[in-house]
Amino acid sequence: MRYSREHKAETHARIVRKASVLLRERGVHGVGVAELMKEAGLTHGGFYAHFASRDALLIEAVAHAMDRSIAHWRKITQAHPGQAGLADIVDAYLTPTHRDDPGYGCAIAALGAEIAREGAGARRMFAAKLEEMVAVLAAEADGATAEAARNEAIATLALMTGALVLARAAGGGAFSNEILSIVRARALADTTAAPKTAAGKPVAKKRLASTPAAKKPRRKAKS
Repeated sequence: MRYSREHKAETHARIVRKASVLLRERGVHGVGVAELMKEAGLTHGGFYAHFASRDALLIEAVAHAMDRSIAHWRKITQAHPGQAGLADIVDAYLTPTHRDDPGYGCAIAALGAEIAREGAGARRMFAAKLEEMVAVLAAEADGATAEAARNEAIATLALMTGALVLARAAGGGAFSNEILSIVRARALADTTAAPKTAAGKPVAKKRLASTPAAKKPRRKAKS
């Protein structure tokens, strides 16, 4: 049976979405092609009608996950521009809800270490998406210069993703919660601190800082 281009495109997108979730849940080598296709409601034999290789699917699926995070962050910062938006991103990211739902969470924390061991194509894609995520954060950072804003964005991203990796590795108990709580407080303090000039003096904020995170309802992190 010959399917329309629209049908093939919809099927392709469904495979990518399913793979995106399963890879984040189980890891790059934790799920095979046959299972991925089964989850998408398709047979193993149809895989190569959509992808040249398993690596090609990996690249598309991880890129899809990172694009979802980027879109979610942009939505947050559009609603609350500036440092307030950065604080909202941190507030939503470093939560037990996000920790306990890797399949729909951040691909950096779920797959970053594994992508570093994959082929050049996967690493290039991941690096490009990382740059996009840094750019979203830097656009809202209240740095005195573009370089200072980028530095703040990279530091915030590293704090968030590193804390989530540690919290997951520690399990879901008190120590895991402590990691999230401490790093969340540190990251929020950093995003609301006054930026400094090259001489080390604080500069006036361009935008209103967020209210204390403890007084705001938590948002579930979106993939």
